Amino acid sequence: MVREFELPDVGEGLTEAEIVTWLVEPGDAVTEDQPVAEVETDKAVVEVPAPVDGTVRDLLAEEGEMVPVGEVIITFDVEGEAPGASEPGSGERSEPREGEAVQEEPTEAEAAAAGDGADGGAATGGGEPAGGEPADADASTGDADGVTETEGRVFAAPSARRLARERGVDVGAIEGSGPGGRVTEGDVEAAAEAGDEPADGTTGDAGGAESATRHVDEGEPTASTSAADADGATPVEAADRERTLAAPATRKVAEDAGVDVDAVPTEETKEGEPFVTAEQVRQYAEAQRAAQAADAEAVSGDVGAGEDEHIPYRGVRRTIGQQMEQSKYTAPHVTHHDRVDVTDLVAARGRLKARAAERGTSLTYMPFVVKAVVAALKEHPILNSQLDQDAEEIVVRGEYNIGVATATDAGLMVPVVTHADRKGMLEIADEMGELIESARDRSIAREEMQGGTFTITNFGAIGGEYATPIINYPETAILGLGAITDRPWIVERGAQAAGADSAEGGSADRSSGPREDVDAVTKSVEARKVMTLSLSIDHRVIDGADAARFVNTLKEYLETPELLLLE
Repeated sequence: MVREFELPDVGEGLTEAEIVTWLVEPGDAVTEDQPVAEVETDKAVVEVPAPVDGTVRDLLAEEGEMVPVGEVIITFDVEGEAPGASEPGSGERSEPREGEAVQEEPTEAEAAAAGDGADGGAATGGGEPAGGEPADADASTGDADGVTETEGRVFAAPSARRLARERGVDVGAIEGSGPGGRVTEGDVEAAAEAGDEPADGTTGDAGGAESATRHVDEGEPTASTSAADADGATPVEAADRERTLAAPATRKVAEDAGVDVDAVPTEETKEGEPFVTAEQVRQYAEAQRAAQAADAEAVSGDVGAGEDEHIPYRGVRRTIGQQMEQSKYTAPHVTHHDRVDVTDLVAARGRLKARAAERGTSLTYMPFVVKAVVAALKEHPILNSQLDQDAEEIVVRGEYNIGVATATDAGLMVPVVTHADRKGMLEIADEMGELIESARDRSIAREEMQGGTFTITNFGAIGGEYATPIINYPETAILGLGAITDRPWIVERGAQAAGADSAEGGSADRSSGPREDVDAVTKSVEARKVMTLSLSIDHRVIDGADAARFVNTLKEYLETPELLLLE
């Protein structure tokens, strides 16, 4: 029994997805819930499981192909079920489509027609069915597109199977030339060319087979071909014939490519006359285009210019672009820049790094920043908000879910550390590590990138200093971290400074800033660890003063990381 499996909606309202990788091949045995393919949604790559126990019969989509939800992407051979017993659900059909591979008992009329065909093909004339294919007296099954396919396991690439369906060729009857007998596109083309010729090799019979070729007068000379190029490709020099034998399908290929069949070089003959195949037409067309391009390049003097690369704009990359566009054109962005002395933070992380490693945690600076951001958000909650335009309300979020922008091969993704205010430093570090790894290997779940209230992006990891980050809409603020670098910095020391710092809960060594009685303190210029901050805000919700106050509070926690112990 053949079971069809349709691409399911693996996301929220998904309409299409890209087949990234097939995890099985035709002939592989699978069990229910075994992953058979990886597909890319607008958020991540997810696995698609098999709905049944059985054997993979056919892969109906190619890797890299965009497939609509609900389209059949794979079929399975399932044993132990009566024909036509397929149960609906999970993308399986309860009744076969037209031409579907279901072996049913023929009706009396079908049996009579089959008998007539076996006796000489009187039903369709000339021994061929209405579709133009040679009649076959042996029983066969049909695939989803009505193309007959012999019983048994057939190894063929999805592209070859698709081509076979388009050309009306029985892929099961083709002897594959690929590894392990795998049927290639070239095998299908060869079979299609042969199938377009009369079955008995004659022309002009009563069945109308003459239409498959165009004949030349006997004795007409065959035009010679020019020498092949250095790569062995079809010569660019055109042949000069008045007429050529070619199948209708080949002539269609030539017409689409804008090629004159009589100009295609060939050494092949049929019945003593020049014969051109579709592959020769394609090679000739490619050679002509290459020659024309070379001529144009020589004329323009642009010799050696590189070729353009066309990268599909879809999947995660397209979703990221749409999100950025919506944010930038919806929320009026303003970016506040500042610098902070993080010398004590660097020292604290250095002291704790080894202890964290003993517990199996890789401690970076980001967990400290997350805790500092949460502490600052509690003092300035307007930055932990969203604007509900439909309700005309500003929603100040009660949760602190911090998104961490992560660079991946597919673009920028934002895993979310939920309830960051309830988690310790090491717990945040572990969760961030797992989320970032799953985002980069494309295994992250959709829900793990939703529900954020504030986002942090660390462009300083690759050497950046300042930026204007785009808000992760519908949030209202995003913080960009620059690289930590050594800079000259004015440091104040002394009794007055110590007293002021003590009142603020800070240390005796503070960075420069406006103070009274400056003569009571000692100032010195020292090399300090300095990090830049770039805070982008939605100016519809957050005022510039709010942004500045938030950054000042954040700086206090980053300058004096001991304050985080109180959170």
